[in-house]
Amino acid sequence: MEENMIEIDKALCDGCGLCVTVCPTGTLSLMEGKAAVSGEESIFCGHCEAICPRKAVRVTAIDEEMSRYKTFITEKQWLPPGKYSTSGLVQLMASRRSCRCFSGRPIDRTMLEDLVKIGITAPSGTNSQAWTFTILPTRKAVISLAEQIASYFGRLNTAAEKTLLRLFLKLTGKGELDAYYHGYYRKVKEALEEWHGSGRDRLFHGSTAAILVGSKPGASCPVEDALLATQNILLAAHSMGLGSCLIGYAVAAMKKEPSIRQAVGIPPEEEIHAVIALGYSDEVYQRTAGRRKVTPRYFEGQQP
Repeated sequence: MEENMIEIDKALCDGCGLCVTVCPTGTLSLMEGKAAVSGEESIFCGHCEAICPRKAVRVTAIDEEMSRYKTFITEKQWLPPGKYSTSGLVQLMASRRSCRCFSGRPIDRTMLEDLVKIGITAPSGTNSQAWTFTILPTRKAVISLAEQIASYFGRLNTAAEKTLLRLFLKLTGKGELDAYYHGYYRKVKEALEEWHGSGRDRLFHGSTAAILVGSKPGASCPVEDALLATQNILLAAHSMGLGSCLIGYAVAAMKKEPSIRQAVGIPPEEEIHAVIALGYSDEVYQRTAGRRKVTPRYFEGQQP
């Protein structure tokens, strides 16, 4: 464990043991009637600090600045289960829609920075928090990325037009290019023609900012961590007056073409799992929309 990352004020500690009870790694124990760091392993989750009624525990690995927001004021008081409006939460979730009509109004950088801070309130596997966030704060930056992605798909479409190449790859067990041709080629071709012709942006839809959510090596479940943070950002963006849209084509291009990641300053060892287009929406809906029916599956244990 990193040295001096958990501090306990012995003068304040009354030995209640709550911090020991909630510690997931057994890092803390009661010694001579006081909490003490006795283990060598910690994921620095902050449970001990959050539960201490005497404020005797401090996890110094936690950066308090990441819980301070510039565009709004938040309460530090913990909400127990059942003490928030489920109806209000569901209304927020159902009201957030993928926006494809942005107004062109720029977003203040402080809002983008607050969105990242909101993103990292999500859970992560073993509390690794190995996620990364790359902010594209202007329409100019978004267009720069869009041009890189358009170039990639232009080359991909050129390859997909070669029937013999698709057939050969398919016969050798590499049918991705053929599947792309039948599933996406025509739509991408039309979008590229509009981009190079009229300048219509069918990729980022005219958004004025974007956040790229990725991960560094070493996390136990990096994709899940990044997508949980992404959902936080999507919901928070709606609550802050912004529209959002996930850009899957951008993720696919960046996974296949490392030079695109390099062009926006992303280190080669990082992966990108979500690209979020952001901006002020020109869309006004009258009601929330529903979803197709899903039937959950139950498992109640092995039968004797």
